[in-house]
Amino acid sequence: MRHLLAAAISGSLLIAMPAWAQTSITGGTAGSAAAGGTSASTLGTGGTSVGPSGTGSSIGSGGSAATVDGKAQSRTNINQGNGPVLNSNSKAQAQDGGTFSKSQTKTQVKAGEEVTSRTKTMSHVPGSKPVKSRTEISTQ
Repeated sequence: MRHLLAAAISGSLLIAMPAWAQTSITGGTAGSAAAGGTSASTLGTGGTSVGPSGTGSSIGSGGSAATVDGKAQSRTNINQGNGPVLNSNSKAQAQDGGTFSKSQTKTQVKAGEEVTSRTKTMSHVPGSKPVKSRTEISTQ
């Protein structure tokens, strides 16, 4: 009788447990620009996952710039926003005289909800029209 009661109790516990499904969201953008002897590139990526043990998020971003004779710089900032939000902003720029290339990527991860990323690039050689591009993604 004791074995039968134990089997009935454990059987009812298995039925009462919820079936957890893990959800994952990832996304990111990247871009590069080049003109003359200059180039600049940035990228940003993020992800968030919700499962039985909780919610986890990650974000990554970076950039680089190069020039033959001019000035090049890049910087990245990553911080935690209000609530469960991660933000990143990467900028890269290279200039040689009037010729320049620049790129910027902003990425945001809202824990368990959404990943958004936007990259803008531009390059210019004096005497010609600037070349611009924009890439944007939002995943939920």
